[in-house]
Amino acid sequence: MDLHYVYILTNKNHTVLYVGRSKQLKERLKQHKNNSLKTFSGRYNVNKLVYFETTKYVNNSINENAK
Repeated sequence: MDLHYVYILTNKNHTVLYVGRSKQLKERLKQHKNNSLKTFSGRYNVNKLVYFETTKYVNNSINENAK
């Protein structure tokens, strides 16, 4: 069974929050660090992980992401 991650990122000044979800957290974090200025995380330099949790059910991760 696959695990799904819900995570929260911020910038170095802790002034912007980004909530996301992924099945591969490490890979997704690498993508955030290498984002261009055209993306939200690239524009606001959001790449510092402050929280994550796992769930077995994708619907739970979608519900947590929507809160």
